[in-house]
Amino acid sequence: MVETLSIAVIGAPGVGKTSIIRQFIYNDFSEVYTPTRSRYVYRPSVILNGHMYDLKILDVPPISSFPASTSQVQLCLTLDQAGKCGLSKCSFPTEWMDLRCRGVRNANAYILVYDICCVESFEYVKMIRQQIMEHRAASWYHVTMSCPSHQEASRFHAAQDVCGMFVREGSGNEVTILVVGSKRDLQRQRFTPRRAVSVLVKKTWKCGYVECSAKYNWHVVLLFKELLGIAVARGLRHNHASIRLQGALQRNRCSIM
Repeated sequence: MVETLSIAVIGAPGVGKTSIIRQFIYNDFSEVYTPTRSRYVYRPSVILNGHMYDLKILDVPPISSFPASTSQVQLCLTLDQAGKCGLSKCSFPTEWMDLRCRGVRNANAYILVYDICCVESFEYVKMIRQQIMEHRAASWYHVTMSCPSHQEASRFHAAQDVCGMFVREGSGNEVTILVVGSKRDLQRQRFTPRRAVSVLVKKTWKCGYVECSAKYNWHVVLLFKELLGIAVARGLRHNHASIRLQGALQRNRCSIM
């Protein structure tokens, strides 16, 4: 079975998120800046240490904050006494309401990109990382209800099957985060020495850190290899949220890392 790793790539406008992804998948770089206005999904496959993995890379447009765990009330299908489906009020994560953020909260790993020449972009990454750590602990939603009888409990589970409702279970406490300093080719314009950022990210944040240049394809493959290595080491094979993705080889390409 081919494991799937869902990766959300997040960063401030203009830091080069899309350039990094496209360089990794297509060996392509454009000098023309095109803002990312909507969420885009790439699905390459990679081979690492003899094992194949399907990647679901989410190119996330700039967001003001990490999707919160608050819910909004919507209509959903339920099962009545006669066994017929009906409508009732249910709570859904606000992430489902914003297409830009779909899949971000439940990603297996995060690549947080900043421009080594722009301190504001690093402050943005700092904010998003903190919010990820705060929200991921509560990123799994549990349905609770009062079941006075075994019959009512059985009816609820029947409603789940008939109406397509489900509850995902897993642990959101341990999350893989790789901080990436982009535009390394502009090394002389950086706002702070590399070592200062590296120590903060690795020692204090406990995250991985890589610098790269999408323009010259420098360390682009390395950063994905680093991320995948961390995720696998933390038990990707036992992550119940991982899914099987069909046809990724045909849609994009396969890389050997």
